[in-house]
Amino acid sequence: MSSPDTTLERGAAASRDDTPLLEVRDLKTHFPLRGTFLQRVLGRETGSVKAVDGVSFELRRGEVLGLVGESGSGKTTLGRTILRLADPTSGSILVDGGDVAGLSEHDFRPYRRRIQMVFQDPHASLNPAMDLLTAIGHPLKIHGLATTQDAIREAVASALERVGLTPVELFLRKYPSDLSGGQKQRAVIARAIILGPDLLIADEPVSMLDMSVRAKILELMLELKDELDLTYLYITHDLATAKFLCDRVAIMYLGRIVEVGPTAEIFANPRHPYTVALLRAVPDPDPERHVPRDVPRGEVPDAVSPPLGCSFHPRCPRAFEVCGWESRDLKELLETRAAGLDTDARPSGIGDLSRLGEPSRSAIIPPERGHDPSEVVETLSRIRSATPEEPLWTGVRRMRALAEGVGVEFHEPIDPTLLPEGPVAVACHLYDARALETARRAAAESDEISERR
Repeated sequence: MSSPDTTLERGAAASRDDTPLLEVRDLKTHFPLRGTFLQRVLGRETGSVKAVDGVSFELRRGEVLGLVGESGSGKTTLGRTILRLADPTSGSILVDGGDVAGLSEHDFRPYRRRIQMVFQDPHASLNPAMDLLTAIGHPLKIHGLATTQDAIREAVASALERVGLTPVELFLRKYPSDLSGGQKQRAVIARAIILGPDLLIADEPVSMLDMSVRAKILELMLELKDELDLTYLYITHDLATAKFLCDRVAIMYLGRIVEVGPTAEIFANPRHPYTVALLRAVPDPDPERHVPRDVPRGEVPDAVSPPLGCSFHPRCPRAFEVCGWESRDLKELLETRAAGLDTDARPSGIGDLSRLGEPSRSAIIPPERGHDPSEVVETLSRIRSATPEEPLWTGVRRMRALAEGVGVEFHEPIDPTLLPEGPVAVACHLYDARALETARRAAAESDEISERR
């Protein structure tokens, strides 16, 4: 049994071989939807939220990897899954080469000493009925690392001193209500390090703190990293703190990593259009500097039914033939045009578009009552001519009049994968030679079909 005096130093004695401390392979965490009572009785599928949808990365000892993305990108679920607070649907979680994804709660328990989490809300992370001595010392009791009150007191005092809650005697008997937000987060960090972990998963640890306190907490985390040989998985939506703290950054979008690489390279030369958009959205304190602030159009799609192909393509200004265009994209475009203020530009002769709400590589656009399909073809051609910059049109393979309406076919989508691009890896067809060649052939095919028509 490890003594309380040495638990904080345990990380320094860990293995130093080339095996990553943490390796995640094609990890998926899907949450099934409950549906209605009748659907559950009949056993009908109601879908699932694809919170994490095929994530892979490595984390070396002593490294700080930042997971950056908007709300709903899946970064918090990914952190919770690694700690087994959420059960993975599939994939592997390797700690020092051993897969822990399928372990029972009992078998995973020793790993909880090695992997600890600092949660976003320090006010909710501490039990209001426990003083700091009890709350911070409780993990020692759970893992059987200290059996006497004197040993627990000594270990807690050491942890409090490390995080800067001094004089220690003043804080041991304080309750969370007696502390400021910054002090609470220091206490949460003390509780996380008291077991001597190798890895800390920090989920937005400064987002709920005052601006004046954030830098101090981040500096504390860097000091503890050096003193205790810690490794961090830092989860945030704040690119500024990621730039300050992280060695590498992984950009997440809708459950997937779309770009990962050294922090300096990501900030200096972003490849993925989503990364470019995130960086352009960062406020610049220099009023004399004019930087484009063109944020992506639309909203983050529903994780229950993500877009075909590249999940970012409906919002991407550089999407092209094989990015995954589908019926829902066409519905969005036509509804947006219909809601426009320019009455001359509104689609005419187009009927009910509700059938386009399901993801499909083909769509039937019915004519409005009193109109025929040829009028719908003319309307679509007119819209296409008026919006040549609209990326969706690159994805249209064929449009033709049918008996029941206008049939629109889209090119076959390609699902992007992380591919090396210099010092980074990026999941974007703009950097995939196979996708670019397929798109070239698809564009030629579309031109040929148009000429025949």
